Amino acid sequence: MVDYSKVPSPCYVVDEVKLRANLELIRSVKDRAGVEIILAFKAFALWKLFGIVREYIPYSTASSLSEARLAFEEMGALAHTYSPAYTEKEFPVIAECSSHISFNSLSQFNRFYPYLQKMDRKVSCGLRINPEFSLVETDLYNPCAPGSRLGVVADLLEDGLPDGVEGLHCHTLCESSADDLELMLNAIEKGFAQFLPKVKWLNLGGGHLMTREGYDVEKLISLLKNFKAKYPNLEIILEPGSAFAWRTGELVSSVVDVVENHGVKTAILDVSFACHMPDCLEMPYKPAIVGAIDEVEGKPTYRMGGNSCLSGDFYGSWSFDKELSVGDKVVFEDMIHYTTVKTTMFNGISHPSIALWTKDGKLEMLREYSYEDYRSRMD
Repeated sequence: MVDYSKVPSPCYVVDEVKLRANLELIRSVKDRAGVEIILAFKAFALWKLFGIVREYIPYSTASSLSEARLAFEEMGALAHTYSPAYTEKEFPVIAECSSHISFNSLSQFNRFYPYLQKMDRKVSCGLRINPEFSLVETDLYNPCAPGSRLGVVADLLEDGLPDGVEGLHCHTLCESSADDLELMLNAIEKGFAQFLPKVKWLNLGGGHLMTREGYDVEKLISLLKNFKAKYPNLEIILEPGSAFAWRTGELVSSVVDVVENHGVKTAILDVSFACHMPDCLEMPYKPAIVGAIDEVEGKPTYRMGGNSCLSGDFYGSWSFDKELSVGDKVVFEDMIHYTTVKTTMFNGISHPSIALWTKDGKLEMLREYSYEDYRSRMD
């Protein structure tokens, strides 16, 4: 268990024991279902921990030139790459770092497939499809919202798949259940069943939150095995991100001031929702705080305020057993997936350090940030 008194503030701290527990479960699903499960960098890209990840899962998925290079150079394996749009400038490097490349549109495929045909090494090509079905309620995260720019709808494939397409890529889930996956598979079959016997692989994207408490892992395995039995030609690939880092660590912060306005007390912290916990404002969702509960009348209650100049950089309210004072630690739970890859240095405010709480109960600092990190972004 992490000793927060030993963690500097502000700091993201990953618990190695919890990370390994998630990886054990993911590997078990992979082996039992007979599928490939790969790490999505868009949710978790702490490359200094890839040595741990590789003990369980060797492959990863990339969505950009930088992620493809990270897969090749730090994960040590070619990437499964998908991007909404490739450019002539970046595509050659992406191709060199990738084993699979999925295209978002027929025009992108037609534009870049000729380059792949000239390579000395084969790259397997796929097409992202849009089954026009998703249970994601927040439009910001819904890849199948009306008019979505992501993927090819079935109507555009009336003439069949282009020569050279070996796989299909579909992503419609977001921190979803096995029941949601079942509906997604039904939607894929409804729109694209005629293509499934003709391709070599099907990438079911991310959003499979198999490490969440209460997730029906047995149903997930059953669904995947049954789908493989129905289409024995298919290699099935899942690329979750959140599942790898789900509830594996916290963001440790400290109170730097307490302000009050017409009875509303706000604890100003040395972290920012806008910069360091952006999904709280975008989704939005209310994170758990160690030792705090939802607002209870009669208990000391506070909004949490970030330290950027953005007026809306706050969230609340939480109740505590005692009044908060300057210097008190405020620990936000489950702050490793997406946070560490989506942070910004807006306002030039201090960026949280990143640390690992090892399985031996020691704090290992992985990264500390300085003024030079902020300044170099504008070099």
